[in-house]
Amino acid sequence: MSKRRKNQRAAEPTPKREKVRDIYVPRPFEGLVDEPEWIALRELVPAASAPLRLTPELVEEYGDRPVTLATVLPMAAPAMTKPDGRVLIGLQRHQQSGDVSRDLADALLSALRAEPGGQVSVAPLPGPGPRLQDVLVDGPLEISMHDGFEFWLDPGATDDPTVQASLERANAAVYPTVRLAAARAAYWCQVPEKAHVRWVLPDDEDAALDALSRLGAAGALTLGEQTRFAGMFRAHGRLVPVWDLPEDVPAADWEEPVTGFAKRYAEALAEKEPLDAAARRARQGLLGRQLTLR
Repeated sequence: MSKRRKNQRAAEPTPKREKVRDIYVPRPFEGLVDEPEWIALRELVPAASAPLRLTPELVEEYGDRPVTLATVLPMAAPAMTKPDGRVLIGLQRHQQSGDVSRDLADALLSALRAEPGGQVSVAPLPGPGPRLQDVLVDGPLEISMHDGFEFWLDPGATDDPTVQASLERANAAVYPTVRLAAARAAYWCQVPEKAHVRWVLPDDEDAALDALSRLGAAGALTLGEQTRFAGMFRAHGRLVPVWDLPEDVPAADWEEPVTGFAKRYAEALAEKEPLDAAARRARQGLLGRQLTLR
């Protein structure tokens, strides 16, 4: 090639890659029947799983492959495929865009396209495309709680000492967590030196905050003696109140107090009158006690 030709080629502009825009979606699970549970599994629960159903269109294209939602997968991977064709999708992962629903749908589709048992490649920013609401048959989640991450593994996998050691390290990070029957998306957990109840409220943030404010003004925010309303945090467009509890009281003993609080909360939520002065002060206090740690 002549020097002139080389210079001409060097001068040619390099085609620009199209930049993928990241769009923030404050309520990625909006429209799903179990929106609060999706949030809880992503934000509160260390080890749980639930089966998912593909839309008929995806079943026709990829077959009726079993798909399992997992709170977290090994190395916080977005998805895994098993040699028998099963697919696992991880809710809690390292890389994510501003739309969690789009991330999860992209991971699911990438896993379906991958060879069973092979690696699943997922882009950090998936760009526009289908979301969970487009690729799943919606319905209540059938959640299974786990004490550890054995559900990741195929039978016999723990015979490998390396796999066993890795599993033990992962399990050591799991704190005891119990799904309460008293309210949807309410969970008891035990951490060093204390326990908590955390509840993902299903209602609009402003309405939920007003209801909590009414209860705060009435002195009705606790779950009983030796408990403390610790505050709340926001998660995917919903409020999550948190209570501090004695660490030595088992989860089952909190079913009745949470049931009672859920009833008080529903009554406060149904009130339509504007907040009175005491409730407005309580509202400001609640806003000042928002938690940043989960």
